[in-house]
Amino acid sequence: MNFTETKAALQKRRKKYVRRYGKRTLRALDRYFARQSLVPTSPVLASPLFPWTAEFETQWQAIRAELETVLQHREALPLFQDIASDQYRISPDDKWRAFVFYGFGYRSEHNARLCPQTARLLDRVPGIENAFFSILAPGKIIPSHHGVTKGLVRCHLGLIVPPEPDRCFMDVGDVRCTWQEGRTLLFDDTYLHAVQNNTEHERVILLFDFLRPLTTRAHLVRRTLFWFFRRSAFVQDALRKETQWEQRFQHDITRKRALG
Repeated sequence: MNFTETKAALQKRRKKYVRRYGKRTLRALDRYFARQSLVPTSPVLASPLFPWTAEFETQWQAIRAELETVLQHREALPLFQDIASDQYRISPDDKWRAFVFYGFGYRSEHNARLCPQTARLLDRVPGIENAFFSILAPGKIIPSHHGVTKGLVRCHLGLIVPPEPDRCFMDVGDVRCTWQEGRTLLFDDTYLHAVQNNTEHERVILLFDFLRPLTTRAHLVRRTLFWFFRRSAFVQDALRKETQWEQRFQHDITRKRALG
């Protein structure tokens, strides 16, 4: 076995080890965060628990206007699994695209400049960690899965919602959720959740994760956990892919403008 093959074998073994023992550690930490949470740990949370969500609801049309500009380049947007390669299991097709603003605390300056109003609102979210326009094509189904950590709360802001709520929905735990344009939906994504868009229309939301309010001690534990997250191969690989896409996207836009 040569050096390259040996290195690949070691990396594969390390990833297997991390998946096996990392999941156990994360589940134990989730139980701890649940005990230390300062807000309910139910599948769905009430928006008034987070008063700043009101500004998203009053400013949603400004966000949608920026979204519509982005959607003019819909086919150039990356597939979700092209950025987060470990999500290929839940999205192996071409029906889920993303336009990223934040990835585990890292801010996309490029995309923020293209959507300044949206970026301004996201910047004001306490403890913002992840954020992107989540674009589901007609017929897209995302099977049951769960998030990485209970240290976060997830918010959806409805921007473009099909008119048939009984055919476009998300199940979180045992709760059926539907979206409304201009309204926020908050939930705990560590519960199994699945999405179906069984309509002939596109569904687009602004999806973002922010830090769950925790006790001071639990906050320090989460800070340590996130320090490791940000330095993991998964996050660094996703950041690299996002940067590469932004460079290609900017090049394409500049070329098209030059061609008139």
